[in-house]
Amino acid sequence: MSEKKDLQDCVEELRRERAQCSFDVEELTNIFDGGKELTARRREIEHLICSDPAFKDEVPPEYLSHEDLYTNEVRKVTHLMRKLAEHNIPLREASITQVHSVLRDGNPLIVHTSMFANALASLANPKQQQQWVPLAEKNRIIGTYAQTEIGHGTFVRGLETTAIFDPETKEFVLHSPTITSTKWWPGGLGKTANAAIVMAQLYTQGKCYGPHPFFVQLRDFDTHHSLPGVILGEIGPRLGINSQDNGYLRFDHYRIPRTNMLMRHSQVLEDGSYVKPIHNKLSYGTMVWTRVAIVHSCSKKLACAVTIATRYSAVRHQSELVPGKPEPQILEYQTQQYKLLPHIASVFAILFSASSVLRMQRNVAASISKGNVELLPELHILSCAMKALSSQDSTQGIETCRLACGGHGYIASSGLPSLYTSTTCTITYEGENTVLLLQVARYLIKSYRAGLEGLPVLPSVMYLTAPSAMHQSPPLSNQALIEAFRISSANLVKETESRLCRQFNLEQNFHYAWNRCSVALVHCAELHSRYYMCEKFLSTVESIRASDRVRSVLQDLCRLYLIHHITLNQGHFLRVSPCSSPAPVLLETDR
Repeated sequence: MSEKKDLQDCVEELRRERAQCSFDVEELTNIFDGGKELTARRREIEHLICSDPAFKDEVPPEYLSHEDLYTNEVRKVTHLMRKLAEHNIPLREASITQVHSVLRDGNPLIVHTSMFANALASLANPKQQQQWVPLAEKNRIIGTYAQTEIGHGTFVRGLETTAIFDPETKEFVLHSPTITSTKWWPGGLGKTANAAIVMAQLYTQGKCYGPHPFFVQLRDFDTHHSLPGVILGEIGPRLGINSQDNGYLRFDHYRIPRTNMLMRHSQVLEDGSYVKPIHNKLSYGTMVWTRVAIVHSCSKKLACAVTIATRYSAVRHQSELVPGKPEPQILEYQTQQYKLLPHIASVFAILFSASSVLRMQRNVAASISKGNVELLPELHILSCAMKALSSQDSTQGIETCRLACGGHGYIASSGLPSLYTSTTCTITYEGENTVLLLQVARYLIKSYRAGLEGLPVLPSVMYLTAPSAMHQSPPLSNQALIEAFRISSANLVKETESRLCRQFNLEQNFHYAWNRCSVALVHCAELHSRYYMCEKFLSTVESIRASDRVRSVLQDLCRLYLIHHITLNQGHFLRVSPCSSPAPVLLETDR
């Protein structure tokens, strides 16, 4: 849609606000999309979707039964896949917002096209890929990713499903020995999938080698009936995304060929010998990929929510700002601006951080293909940190946007409830946030101690033992604020490490001491994660190719983001000199 037509079609308040814009909207749109070509591609896909009456709902989804909702979403997603295929557009090019616009309560095939496909690409060897990938691309195989169990989720090493190698038949015997070993939550498992990548404890020659991935057929490819030894179904209604048919899965001594173990990184030979991978975390690559994808999707969904809330705030008139005067737009109230503007800044902070981690992921993948796994731990920790922070920020931000729209934000037609329910789940899946933050904290403590001993540490944590550079930056400049984050994060890690040592001396048990310090450790991880996001925001804004006006807007948003999070967490910054009084007061007035 052209800018002129857009202005003609909108209500007067929005027309007036848009006419006052101080920068080139198209240029900023290109930056948000990742480039001019990607903006054009996005609009092409949007036109295909929005102009097709097949995506219209005859009955609003909120009025459908659970069965009808699932059936309707399957109809739309299969039509979407056919339509994109006709135009040679891979499904992965359809953005999260485009898919959400037509599949508002979940996509029954999302795990098939994301985690399942990525697992085959990253965990299967070339021969296995040749066997299964073409079938998956033609949707002859519809897959899911079955890792989480009733008893264990984020704690992957605690999974109970077993895969015991039988050397006589050259098969693995999959079994669910307990109720808590039941696979629980995989999207698409309830009704849609006929195969899965199953994570199970590998046993061979009497020894357990930990969780490994297996390709497992679950249903007959022709009749879709579950196979003997496979018990599965849907788990029931959830808070949201109810058309995604999350399911459960149990095995009763179910046999699969030896070659169904995904063997890109590790193998079990015909005699039962185990060939270990070059790094024991390589099989977790699908989770890392998914966490990076979550960060990117969080920025897009928060962008949708804050767009809805900001437009509403420009149109909605309420109360009297000045007695006797006309009711102003609620966007004129400072309290409304305080609710919304920081989340506009958060959209770009999350987006730029996601781009940074995605670039690192590609570099690490290229290095792994050459046998170099040196940066894999750093990628794992950064994906944990960014997934935890972005899911938390986007969920809280969407809820703030909903509340900022008053009663209108509570109604389903606002679009905000479905955005919230499809985002809040990201706090839990692919690693519960508190657990992920504790993993980040463990890495920080380990790296801090290594730095003190003069041992090499990876780039993202070198700052923990590096000298301060505050004197090099003008007071309260953006660079000085980044330095304040750096010093505060390093100081908090130092304090918490000392506290951990004192607690260990009392407990004489590291694990008990760790638990006693776990709240402080989570705070360390949160501040480190925030520092990384702030640093990537500022470095991107400073290096991006943009006009002066667009750069100025991004700089303002970046400064707002920095100041907002310093004032929200003044306690951490008041412990160190860069943001001691009266700096917080000056920053609040700056904001």
